[in-house]
Amino acid sequence: MNFFVNLHRDSKHYVMKKFAVLLTFFALTLSAQENIAPQLEKQGELIKASFFHDNGKIAQTGFLKDNKRHGSWVGYNRSGKKIAMGYFKSDKKNGQWFFWKGDELIEVIYEDNKIVNVMEWNTPKNKLIAKNN
Repeated sequence: MNFFVNLHRDSKHYVMKKFAVLLTFFALTLSAQENIAPQLEKQGELIKASFFHDNGKIAQTGFLKDNKRHGSWVGYNRSGKKIAMGYFKSDKKNGQWFFWKGDELIEVIYEDNKIVNVMEWNTPKNKLIAKNN
């Protein structure tokens, strides 16, 4: 299995480390939501959920189905700037996910909560960072 392509041996660790930092940052937005109660609104078979940072700004918004994340989800930093966007299917990441940090954009393709591809955009060469065959 060739997991990393188009990378030098040392740079793949750097890129995956950057990606891990972005995921950690996104996860921290979840932990900062404890002070303000989430808003839940029934919309057909789904429940629209909004979670908030302690400063009152939206941290995440998305949908729940059978008490699991399902459908489109968007994450924001404390100042309200979008930092992540993707799709859940029965509480598992599926399809395209986008993670922003400054001018950097990382696109991750998931299948059943497993990473299939990682692309880094806004670089001199838009390049495939990782591919899981």
